[in-house]
Amino acid sequence: MRVLLISTDRTIFEEGSATRRRHRAYAKCFEELHVVSVSEGPMSAVRDGNLTIYPVPPYGAFFRSLSRRIQATFSIAGIISRYNIDVVTVQDPFEVGLAALVGMMGTKAKFHVQVHTDFLSPEYARLSFINRARVFISGFVLRRASRIRVVSERIKASIQDKYRLPVPITVLPIFTDVERKNVSSDEGLRRRFEKHKTKLLVVSRLEPEKNVALALHSFAESAPYDSCLIIVGSGRKRKALERQANFLGIRDRVYFEGHVDPTQYYVIADVILVTSQYEGYGLVIVEALAAGKPVLSTDVGIAREAGAIVASPEKFSDALAQWFKSGPREGHLKIHPYKNFEEYVRAYCDDVAESVRK
Repeated sequence: MRVLLISTDRTIFEEGSATRRRHRAYAKCFEELHVVSVSEGPMSAVRDGNLTIYPVPPYGAFFRSLSRRIQATFSIAGIISRYNIDVVTVQDPFEVGLAALVGMMGTKAKFHVQVHTDFLSPEYARLSFINRARVFISGFVLRRASRIRVVSERIKASIQDKYRLPVPITVLPIFTDVERKNVSSDEGLRRRFEKHKTKLLVVSRLEPEKNVALALHSFAESAPYDSCLIIVGSGRKRKALERQANFLGIRDRVYFEGHVDPTQYYVIADVILVTSQYEGYGLVIVEALAAGKPVLSTDVGIAREAGAIVASPEKFSDALAQWFKSGPREGHLKIHPYKNFEEYVRAYCDDVAESVRK
């Protein structure tokens, strides 16, 4: 079986990245796996065994996102024709899904759609006009799918309720390496923060939907002076969040670490805060609980099922204050769908293959 996957993850071009490892494993399940990455990358295709990755470079900053999607349609059409692709799978039902549909016109390839975002959450549409347009596009794309993969029961239920689709919808959560709990601490990192009795951690993209401002506000209102807030992640809101920390008078206890591997930060943290307005799954929640750390989260993604402490945005500060008083001091992951990475890969590849079999 020959598969074409449309991705938006730029780290697939990095030889040692988790994304490359994952796609290399997918490729072993198929005769050929071709990946069009709708992100900035090298100027020529990268070959790795029977895995081939094609970049779609942007032309100009202003129309960067749009230009990549338009170019992707031509790449998709050319690859389907040249390699006789059996199934096209896309990692979102929005612009990427629409680009794939256009590129597939006139072919016999089956269409497999993946949904990682809780796009039918009211909070998603409220954030921007672009998000509202994406909700509209998603209905058009999903109705033309041969099969749909979602990452949570929450998303499956919302799609079934909204669209009443006649095609199978499979719940396949994102794979999480739960062995993080066995990672030893980095002494240098531990010494750096040892002056703070309690260390709160946020691992997040610094984008509007992640609502990291809520973590800053709650920390300022409820955390004792001997605690600190460590923020791992990058994004457009960083400068605004730094200004907020200054305004709240907590800048000397807030650490912006940028985009780094959070593994060692889970080890030293006492509690992880997740303040998102919506989540498709909630990978950080699972990672933190697997590392034995308690999680205080808004009611998003898998938070309740996984074992996080759940609080509404309005009660988040109160919930944090309560955590300081009575804990819990340990986290316990209640559910994990896969025994190992190989089991996840097999489930994923089987789902893609079923698009053709059915």
